[in-house]
Amino acid sequence: MGTIFTLFMVIIMIACVLLITIIMAQNPKGGGLSGTFGGTSPAQFGVQRTNDFMENATWVLGGGIIVLIIVSVVLTAKPSQRVAPQAPVNQSAPATSAPAQNSTTVPQAPVKK
Repeated sequence: MGTIFTLFMVIIMIACVLLITIIMAQNPKGGGLSGTFGGTSPAQFGVQRTNDFMENATWVLGGGIIVLIIVSVVLTAKPSQRVAPQAPVNQSAPATSAPAQNSTTVPQAPVKK
């Protein structure tokens, strides 16, 4: 299970770095890469498509990170942590219990013969 966990962590880290890069490349006022590289007219090189791509990539990477984290938790959970169905309790059988012992009674040592 250790290799699966390591693989998921590496993929999640790569996706996080890509997400950070894409978010930092975007302009908060909508300019994005168009203002950074020359400031030519938006119709000339299709800046709107660049912004659409970056916005879609942000959503896809963000959703992908969430899915990868959930899948890694499910796949790497220890068997004791997984929920197992419990056997139903038979209510028709009489309950048996050990005889009650007085807490002040001191157990006696066996007698040798």
